[in-house]
Amino acid sequence: MEKFTTHTGLVIPMDRSNVDTDQIMPKQFLKRIERSGFGQFVFFDWRFLEDGSENPDFELNKPEYRGGTILLTRRNFGSGSSREHAPWGLADYGFKVLLAPSFADIFFNNSFKNGMLPIRLSEETIEDLFQRTAAHPGYRLTVDLENQVISDEFGLELPFEVDAFRKHCLLNALDDISLTLQHEEAIAGWEKKND
Repeated sequence: MEKFTTHTGLVIPMDRSNVDTDQIMPKQFLKRIERSGFGQFVFFDWRFLEDGSENPDFELNKPEYRGGTILLTRRNFGSGSSREHAPWGLADYGFKVLLAPSFADIFFNNSFKNGMLPIRLSEETIEDLFQRTAAHPGYRLTVDLENQVISDEFGLELPFEVDAFRKHCLLNALDDISLTLQHEEAIAGWEKKND
């Protein structure tokens, strides 16, 4: 996991509600257990046509959104099953920030654990960001985690909330294993004492 301090990226607007984990990472790709290589399968059924070619109408396939790293979407993103493959795939695809009015709880927590920053914003604020994305081709946002501010080059300064522990983990690139290894000496001492 990489440290997340400030990220500037192209916004991909996905104007859909209730995008579930089966749409993010379809079930046929869940056979693998390694955490990498899933980016190619993200939104597979929407990204590709039956003949295997790209669906030109799907957001991620549009030339103006290639290389986007900030996903702007509607309420209840990541609903459905708890499959961790969904955030694995989004992170592997290159997403760093997810913006929505609400996320499914398990997906929300798994996103942090995989180095992404999911940010909940009001429906009105999300709508404003959709309007800004439409009005400014190549629309980019800067997300400053340390100061908890989202900004753009058109004067936007938008504060956001984030759990202090999750913020600490992202700022310091600490996943569950890294957090445990911070106590390696104490764990080794306990194991030696209880051998």
